[in-house]
Amino acid sequence: MPPTEPDDRLAAVLTDLAAESDQLDGWVADLPVQEWGAVTTPEGWTVAHQVGHLAWTDQASLSALTDPEAFGAGMKAAAENPSGFVDDGANSWAAKPVPTLIEEWRDGRRRLAEALRAVPAGEKVPWFGPPMSPTSMATARVMETWAHAHDVAEALGVDVPRTDRVRHVCHIGVRTRGFAHLMRGEELPTSDVRVELVAPGGDTWTWGPEDAEQRVTGDAWDFALLATRRRHRDDVDVRAEGADADHWLDIVQAFAGLPGNDPRPLAERGTDGGDA
Repeated sequence: MPPTEPDDRLAAVLTDLAAESDQLDGWVADLPVQEWGAVTTPEGWTVAHQVGHLAWTDQASLSALTDPEAFGAGMKAAAENPSGFVDDGANSWAAKPVPTLIEEWRDGRRRLAEALRAVPAGEKVPWFGPPMSPTSMATARVMETWAHAHDVAEALGVDVPRTDRVRHVCHIGVRTRGFAHLMRGEELPTSDVRVELVAPGGDTWTWGPEDAEQRVTGDAWDFALLATRRRHRDDVDVRAEGADADHWLDIVQAFAGLPGNDPRPLAERGTDGGDA
């Protein structure tokens, strides 16, 4: 059997992915069926849409790992309907009976973890953006799960525990700086940015050259909310020094695809999840 990617790195991310998924599972497992229809976004996504989207993305990831033909068909569908492809997937999964949706979501994330562990060392996994290593794909799944779980938590009035697992979300938010510009039709930035964020556990996480003139500093949890476009800049403890860094915080985007609608400041919206 060919060697797989270093077990410690991938295993650590998969452990955090399982923890994030189990946390969300705990919030919805015993939720009355009618509450699965609670609206979580201004676009009308419900709790069922949020869980369905995660299950759908797990299945897409599995097909990228194990079924090239099915993944190719998905790539074609995405190219033909870039603005509606994700919503179509969420709508399809949200229409499933709740018990079926939960069981298929659980089974899909278990099988995805197994498939990621089996990828040979050095091999990349195809995706809708650039191909990714298994560890990068697992990290992306942590980010997605963290973000969509926030939508569910806000709709249900759940307080989300602040854990250092958020580092994965921050890491992707930093690494996708150039991508965020591309998605806005802007030129790639040439300046370096130093990022220094205070973790929930009290450590300081850093990215970029220490002597960079452009800087982003603040709270790691808030940066993750900003990078997943769950909060407006007015509502986060994140600061920029330099014009390029300041503009980046206006467009920062940790996820693939179109940026979607800009989040409204908390002062301009209701406190329920449907207006998040």
